[in-house]
Amino acid sequence: MQNFDQLPKSIKRAVRYIKQDASEEKLKQIKYIMERAFQLREEKNRRNITAPK
Repeated sequence: MQNFDQLPKSIKRAVRYIKQDASEEKLKQIKYIMERAFQLREEKNRRNITAPK
C-alpha cells in the first residue's frame, strides 16, 4: 500500500476534512459517495477481467 504522503493532494485534503471538520451529516454523505465509487470501480474491474479478448 502507498504511503499517505504519496497519495494525491485531493485525497489528503478529503481525509483531513473528514477527520477535522465534517459534520455527522456530511460524514454520511461522503461515506455513501465513496462506497458507491468503490463499488462501481470494482464492478468495472471485474467486467474487464472476465471480458473475452
